[in-house]
Amino acid sequence: MNAVTASVLPRRQFLTRAFAVTAPLILPGAVLGLNGATPPSEKIVFGGIGMGNRALYILPNFLSQPDLHFAAISDAREDRRQAGKKAIDAFYRNSDCRVYHDFRELLAQKGIDAVLIATGNRWHATASMFAARAGKDIYCEKPISLTIREGRELVDLCKRYGAIYQAGTQRRSTESYQFARELVQQGKIGKIHTVEMQVWTGGTIPHQPNTRVPDGWDYDQWLGPVQWRPFNPGRVNGWAYFWDTGEGMHTDMGTHYTDQMQWVLGTDHTMPVEFETSDMVWPDPKTWMSETAITGTFKCRYANGVQGILYQRKGFTDRYIRYIGDAGWVQVDDETDVVTAEPKSILQFRPEGGVSWSNASSHIRNLLACIRSRRQPLCHPEVAHRAQAIVESMTIAARLNRRLGWDAVEEVFDCSEANQMLYREPRAPWRV
Repeated sequence: MNAVTASVLPRRQFLTRAFAVTAPLILPGAVLGLNGATPPSEKIVFGGIGMGNRALYILPNFLSQPDLHFAAISDAREDRRQAGKKAIDAFYRNSDCRVYHDFRELLAQKGIDAVLIATGNRWHATASMFAARAGKDIYCEKPISLTIREGRELVDLCKRYGAIYQAGTQRRSTESYQFARELVQQGKIGKIHTVEMQVWTGGTIPHQPNTRVPDGWDYDQWLGPVQWRPFNPGRVNGWAYFWDTGEGMHTDMGTHYTDQMQWVLGTDHTMPVEFETSDMVWPDPKTWMSETAITGTFKCRYANGVQGILYQRKGFTDRYIRYIGDAGWVQVDDETDVVTAEPKSILQFRPEGGVSWSNASSHIRNLLACIRSRRQPLCHPEVAHRAQAIVESMTIAARLNRRLGWDAVEEVFDCSEANQMLYREPRAPWRV
């Protein structure tokens, strides 16, 4: 019996028996699953961990699923707890959403089957591992980890506890990216030799003084597994541009494209064997407190010679992925969802319809189906880990300013200094 069935069976029996005893009591059709409605006893019950901007953006895609019920949320910030509860209660037109300060209290609730994790990046792997250990299934926003070994620990823990896990690299569920994959795999552009990817220029954070922690924040909980530092608005609000909390745009956004590269090339089971970087521009520490790259070129090479090139440059709307073969190329523009190609004639094969990456509903539906069947979803931990390990390897190559060889089986570099960067010990008590 799977976790969902086990959690809903008592409620189903209760409704059936209650109806038999109290007949001819009239119950709403939705309660009994009439007229195509999903009865409450059959719905997958979700909780939310982290209720910031990304969570509120994607939340409607969860709430719109007829066989899903969002019952509780947690966040280290009072303002975000209230924002999450307000959005969920407004959708259901009640005040039933439960609110928790500590996500561990949410995970202890037996009536919750799965969680959406949309915290800052520093929390993704740790919160996911706590959830898996608590017997919950998981939808976690990318990146799934901030160190390679942490990602491998997540994979192993999900296997050990049987958790169904979907990474939020939802472009596998998007029509434009599926079409590009079909063109490549059908040989429409010949033999692939290069995959180009582009994310936008990294941010810079000016030096700012430390301040008191704002009211309503549990700053210790907010920091979680990373090194403790005094509260600093620049570091907190710009967490994506510091090594211990974000690792920069090429790591954060780049994992969407390395995931696509792996999927299209059919290399989900392995990884590139070499990494190097060039043209790196770093923040001047005299002016900026941020640490991660402003611009740069990150390269990887597979054993068969195929090269991946990730550019960090230009603006937010200039992001794309392009597959280049010996007979042409195909590109997906991420901002507009437009697919272009050479020769242009191959675009005639594109079907009409489909949704863009901004609508994660199909990705969520894939997860819900897998929660019920206990099969692996599109972006299960193993494939998500390898895609993430690629950008993390690029990061290490950039920070050391050297070419690195990679053993994709043992998951180690040919450099002892690089291997020391495979893992960071989490701050107590967050070691899973």
